[in-house]
Amino acid sequence: MKIEQIYTGCLAQGAYYIESKGVVAIIDPLREVQPYIDKAESNGATIKYIFETHFHADFVSGHVTLSEKTGAPIIYGPNANPSFKAITAKDGQEFKLGDLTFVVLHTPGHTMESTTYLLKDKNGKDYALFTGDTLFLGDVGRPDLAQKAAHMTQEELAGTLYDSLRNKIMPLSDDVTVYPAHGAGSACGKNMMKETVDTLGNQKQMNYALRADMTKEEFIKEVTDGLLPPPAYFPMNVKLNKEGYRDIDEVIAQGENALSPDAFEAAANETGAVMLDTRHQNDFAKGHIPGSIFIGIDGSFTPWVGDLIKDVKQPILLIADKDRIEEVITRLSRVGFDNTLGYLDGGFEAWKKASKEYDTVTSIPAAEFKQAEKDAQNEMTVFDVRKKSEFLSEHVLNAHNTPLTEINDHLAEYPDNETFYVHCAGGYRSMIAASILKSRGIHNLIDVQGGFKAIKEAGVETTDYVCPSTLK
Repeated sequence: MKIEQIYTGCLAQGAYYIESKGVVAIIDPLREVQPYIDKAESNGATIKYIFETHFHADFVSGHVTLSEKTGAPIIYGPNANPSFKAITAKDGQEFKLGDLTFVVLHTPGHTMESTTYLLKDKNGKDYALFTGDTLFLGDVGRPDLAQKAAHMTQEELAGTLYDSLRNKIMPLSDDVTVYPAHGAGSACGKNMMKETVDTLGNQKQMNYALRADMTKEEFIKEVTDGLLPPPAYFPMNVKLNKEGYRDIDEVIAQGENALSPDAFEAAANETGAVMLDTRHQNDFAKGHIPGSIFIGIDGSFTPWVGDLIKDVKQPILLIADKDRIEEVITRLSRVGFDNTLGYLDGGFEAWKKASKEYDTVTSIPAAEFKQAEKDAQNEMTVFDVRKKSEFLSEHVLNAHNTPLTEINDHLAEYPDNETFYVHCAGGYRSMIAASILKSRGIHNLIDVQGGFKAIKEAGVETTDYVCPSTLK
């Protein structure tokens, strides 16, 4: 038996490769499927099954392409009704993989088709549980994403999830290994652990949602409490996963269209494409194309693209380092953004050499920010673009909170002429905010390098710290 978790940090997503006696099952594959095929071939094995735990909202699975390339069937649990050929398994149905057996456990609640796959070893002993978004480490899947499709309230879905956990998962042995679809950082839950593998017994001890004495009413209240609005692109990813999508090789080929500065400028004007700058924030601050939006590839790239660009059909033009063009296009496609039209050949330096107009962002060290605050006698205007919970936990005195996810709702709060300062936690989000504000014609801003961490280290006065877990 071979079980490998293939974890992708930028999506906080775990796909799985399970092999026994020359045959392989893949669970919840990523969009780019060639690595799974190569791994099986290098082991002298063939891919027999592609298991999907549900219609994912936060990323586009590689199930359709992998099935087309290998001939392996796609398997869903009950209630799934995809537009492509697939096996809709029954609750309790078994699938043999060499010496191993997968048992379908229908566990609705996160979505109504959500399914957990129980793996039994060659002796028929329960060995591992691939829980998808039903059970995370430290949390469970949020019950509000499938309300419209299921024609149920989030409370009704939460109640269904409670029954699934109590009837299908909690009766299993404590030594069963839990392999979830996501870890900390995913928007599919709210309280996940940084670990990505655990025993079911440990989860029964420390996961709030698995408390043995918990009533259904208590579960519904705790699971639905504090849910943030889901990213706008989630429903479109569900649609792609349910109806199918283009081959990623076609998407990459389209995006790897090198454009001269003149052609790039013409394409931006003619198509209304978002000019997406994925370089480091310091490079963006030193010079960028007017109107371009910064979302750096080395930060939480794809979640922020989904949160801020929202429409997966939006045309995109890239400003990126030459050796990372394919990586950027691939990571965009993982969350359904397939309409990359091309990239600026030669990067931003080519734009400058062509004598094209460019803009900059004034960005200062935290020590300079502290001096400016002293000179202004605490009268200067500061905007903190961190999440509300981060802000409430601790912030610069008299700062205003305009979370990056909601920045377009706060545009009227930014002064027209007065200089103001913008910061986040470490400098990444504040540069995204600066790029959005400048694209809206708001240029009288100064970014604080290093964010709140550097500001606090510089000795700027802040509010007393409050543990985020105590905030409601």
